[in-house]
Amino acid sequence: MSRLRVVHTTAIDYDRPVRTSYNEVRMTPVTVPGQTALEARIEVTPRAATFRYRDYWGTQVLAFDTQLAHTRLEVVSTSLVEVEQPAAEPSVRLGWQELAAADVRDAHVEWLAPRPVTRLGAELVEASREVAAGFDPHEAALAVSSWVGGHMQYVPGVTGVHTSAEEAWVEGRGVCQDFVHIALGALRGLGVPARYVSGYLHPQAGAEVGRTVTGQSHAWLEWWVGEWFGFDPTNDRGAGLDHVVVATGRDYGDVPPFRGVISGGAGSRMDVRVELTRQR
Repeated sequence: MSRLRVVHTTAIDYDRPVRTSYNEVRMTPVTVPGQTALEARIEVTPRAATFRYRDYWGTQVLAFDTQLAHTRLEVVSTSLVEVEQPAAEPSVRLGWQELAAADVRDAHVEWLAPRPVTRLGAELVEASREVAAGFDPHEAALAVSSWVGGHMQYVPGVTGVHTSAEEAWVEGRGVCQDFVHIALGALRGLGVPARYVSGYLHPQAGAEVGRTVTGQSHAWLEWWVGEWFGFDPTNDRGAGLDHVVVATGRDYGDVPPFRGVISGGAGSRMDVRVELTRQR
């Protein structure tokens, strides 16, 4: 078991005063099987009216607006999370025929339906089927996710939040969200329910207790073969004690950490910093 303190700071500087700003953030870790959120708070500067709710996918969302003129908006999320060591493999592993059953597909339709950003071309779909051939659904998901990670190079700045899985694959470079979108498209094409996971990754699994390190927002995926199983294709390994879940959805569009609009045409620059401290 691991206990992590996460401080996620997002600061936006504007080139001229903004008088009205409407925003929502997804920065609060959730309590789910294998993870317990012990503490969580979000501070907004300048002062803002806030409203908390859970969205359709179960993510905690803080919506806020401010009517005070400002040239800088800062949101600081501080949380303490306890993470249990995940099992090395699912305790239940359905076969292809069971996953294809009408009741299973109906219950997981949102994790099977193609999305614009995860839809793959015919050639890539066929290639993923060849990778999965001869495996049961769980083994196929492992093989395909590792295959994606082996093809892609982690290179920030060459893709954006609207880059499709097919575009990222052709580029051969991208960031964690691209790895996940490609893997999601491939697994859903095979008939394996799969979902996008957004959260944090502690970059130093062996860091001593009390040491604060610079981490990052991160993305991985989970697939369902009787129960959910998390895998990080960017790092080619299962989700572990160093992964903190904030949100799940069909793709990145369901889980952005920050989304907002302002009145006027002010230019802006965003700075994001994530710090993680192992408590035990």
